[in-house]
Amino acid sequence: MEKPIIFSIDDDQQVLNAITRDLKAKYSGEYKIISTTSAKEALERVTELKNEARAIAMFVCDQRMPEMEGVEFLEQAIKIFPEAKRILLTAYSDTEAAISAINKIQLDYYLMKPWDPAEDKLYPLLNDLLTDWQRNYKPDFKGIRVIGYQYSPLSHTIKDFLAGNLMPYHWMDIEKNTEANNLLEINNLTTECLPIVLLEDGEILQQPDILTLAESIGTNPEITADVYDVVIIGAGPAGLAAAVYGASEGLKTLVIERKAPGGQAGTSSRIENYLGFPSGLTGADLAQRAISQTRRLGAEFLSPKEVVAIREVDNYKILKLTDGSEINCRAIIITTGVDYRKLETKGIEDFTGAGVYYGAAITEASACKDQNVYIVGGGNSAGQSAVYLSKFATKVYIVIRRDSLSYTMSAYLIQQIADLPNIEVLTDTEVKEATGDKHLEHLTIENVVTGEKTTGPAAALYIFIGAKPYTDWLNSEIRRDPRGFIETGHELKVYKDFGQRWKLKRDPFLLETSTPGIFAAGDVRSGAMNRIASAVGEGSMAISFVHKYLSEN
Repeated sequence: MEKPIIFSIDDDQQVLNAITRDLKAKYSGEYKIISTTSAKEALERVTELKNEARAIAMFVCDQRMPEMEGVEFLEQAIKIFPEAKRILLTAYSDTEAAISAINKIQLDYYLMKPWDPAEDKLYPLLNDLLTDWQRNYKPDFKGIRVIGYQYSPLSHTIKDFLAGNLMPYHWMDIEKNTEANNLLEINNLTTECLPIVLLEDGEILQQPDILTLAESIGTNPEITADVYDVVIIGAGPAGLAAAVYGASEGLKTLVIERKAPGGQAGTSSRIENYLGFPSGLTGADLAQRAISQTRRLGAEFLSPKEVVAIREVDNYKILKLTDGSEINCRAIIITTGVDYRKLETKGIEDFTGAGVYYGAAITEASACKDQNVYIVGGGNSAGQSAVYLSKFATKVYIVIRRDSLSYTMSAYLIQQIADLPNIEVLTDTEVKEATGDKHLEHLTIENVVTGEKTTGPAAALYIFIGAKPYTDWLNSEIRRDPRGFIETGHELKVYKDFGQRWKLKRDPFLLETSTPGIFAAGDVRSGAMNRIASAVGEGSMAISFVHKYLSEN
């Protein structure tokens, strides 16, 4: 842990050297000693230290300085560090000003110069004040801080990105956190600048987009190879499994992820039916373990980066990214997974990111404390989120159109939900309207059997309906089924134009698409099992087919 700071300011270099010497001699083991001859420079540094989440335990400041008097300096400095102890260095003629400062700025002590010997006139006094400061000192969070409005869509996007990439951060709600307002004030920022991100080194990002944020925190490395053996598009369970096996088997492997590693599984609050984890694990745990494993084995990551097109030149594949850059490779595995379908209901679009969320949105769970929340969907992801949210919310309502969860949810989750008194399943029901001022406040639901409508307070709505494959970016050369899922293997032969598209003498490999050397695995593939274990299996299997393809070329 970084040492708290004792900050000394005196325009007389000789006096400053003396006080700095004595402070270091006694306190350098526990405190960092900073000194300067300029009061204005000191104020600038104090602001920087605040942005860096450093702690100042004490100011030792001379009264007579040309830029500003010591009392004036302390008056401004304690607005930034109000808990810091205040010592004023004075000459005999400054006594009246020092006494006045006791009431004006709650001065802790004024110290007559010279203070020799320090063992008698300096250290006993400072020891008492520092002991008192330590008694109430609680270190600030050291790391990324995000300041914004709770129901700001951009704030939600930033928090979701940081959480998804396993980056610790501290959320500061501008409407509830006095320290957040203090940070805006000392940096001459207004609420119009929100959300802002304070990095660990004190740098301030105002309303950053995700790419800017990623570059600032160092999660977006550059590519290192001219040509990769295999590029994996998507870092869900299938993509991460492919990366592990590709890298471990000697292939030059690159993974490109447009959001955060883990995919939909990575946002799961609890996975209890994954082989080898009898106590279950979170999606974030699973993603973190997989990412550590892939990096240890030598795979490279680009995130957040998005592929927008693929083209072929001879036997090479060229991927084009949103920023216009291109990546060359010999084989591709598409593991982009699925997105939740949009809920086309009145008011939903207005509050997306401001009380309405697609997927788990675990980052917003604490904001639901002691309130009612709704979940639309009856799959395992919806059930896992309901169980997790029940720890915060007064009531969790699961809204489904069918008469039972048993059609789409695992038995163990159904039992957990039944055992939790603050979860209620609303069968034969659908959401009809979302209303509120600047964020979601109420939901209207309707029983589709009786036609009865009810409206009630809602702090949040989490949507888990259907699965739309993320394949709209693909060109027509890669065959997709009527729902947009990628066709692979023998299923390609049922299409009348198969012979026109496929020119190799062999049939497509099991996970190969209509374009040789491009494979699909996981939920994005037509006919996939939609289970984490099967996605992991397909990802590892795809690498074996990549080897076969590369041996041909």
